[in-house]
Amino acid sequence: MAKSSKNGKMAVKKAWMVQLKPEDPFMKDARDTDVIIPIIGITGVGKSTFINTLLGEGVASVGHDLRSHTDQIQHLVYAHPHSPNRRVIIIDTPGFDHTTVNDGEVLRRIAVWLAQSYNANMKLAGIVYLHEISQGTMPPVQKNLDMFKKLCGPGAIKNVVLATTKWSDVPREIAERREKQLKEQYWKDMLDRGSRLHRFELTQGSAQAIVEQILAWEPLDAVQIQQEMVDLDKVLAETEAGRSLRFTLRELLEQQQKATERLERHEDVPELHRRVIETDHKIRAIFGQIREMNIPLPKKFMRWVRS
Repeated sequence: MAKSSKNGKMAVKKAWMVQLKPEDPFMKDARDTDVIIPIIGITGVGKSTFINTLLGEGVASVGHDLRSHTDQIQHLVYAHPHSPNRRVIIIDTPGFDHTTVNDGEVLRRIAVWLAQSYNANMKLAGIVYLHEISQGTMPPVQKNLDMFKKLCGPGAIKNVVLATTKWSDVPREIAERREKQLKEQYWKDMLDRGSRLHRFELTQGSAQAIVEQILAWEPLDAVQIQQEMVDLDKVLAETEAGRSLRFTLRELLEQQQKATERLERHEDVPELHRRVIETDHKIRAIFGQIREMNIPLPKKFMRWVRS
């Protein structure tokens, strides 16, 4: 069911519809009474494990290594605890830093699913962003958090649960120290704007508490990327989340430049050689994503790249 004309969304072919692919899944029985909760995070963080624990059954494919086991969007129905006539749709999303799918394609799959759900008048209750507490350093996942915030937009941050996973993988003292760092540093701006912090401790009760928290909030009209693609008729490359790929590229190029300068001074350091090669692969991958998404790169930036 398409958005009605009274909402300014006519049943015409929008830019986001052109970005749909035949293999993109969506619900055949979407209802305007449905509320949606997407589960988002990097590959291996435990999204499918969270969903299986919540539902009490193995319905989502779980990986036990660093390879992603969710390639496409999967939707699963969870009985609304307070409104028997309403459905809660839990969305299992492909992870960023996917082993076989680049971040641009992962973002496209999430974005077009959200655009379709918004066009079908489905309400977004909130979003669960999962972070592995056993992750020792933040910078590798910071770029994905930045992209996530641009996907949500400032107005939707208050409907985000920041949930930490894999508490049993590290000593409690270390995990609590990392949680404190997340609260006081990396997630402070989101928590200040209304996001809530939860621990997912591999129990159904902790998973249900996260969902209950979200269902207690007033549902969102839309997150930023839905408004950009459906209301403003932007293609993904024109959205704030899509444009963030450019900044990721700049950061990688700066890292590469510094590593190369160090190599020139210390040519016998194998770790630096490995890092330069690894970063080069990432740069080439992001250039490919940017070309696929038709993201324009400023001439000034391209001159800096070539210099």
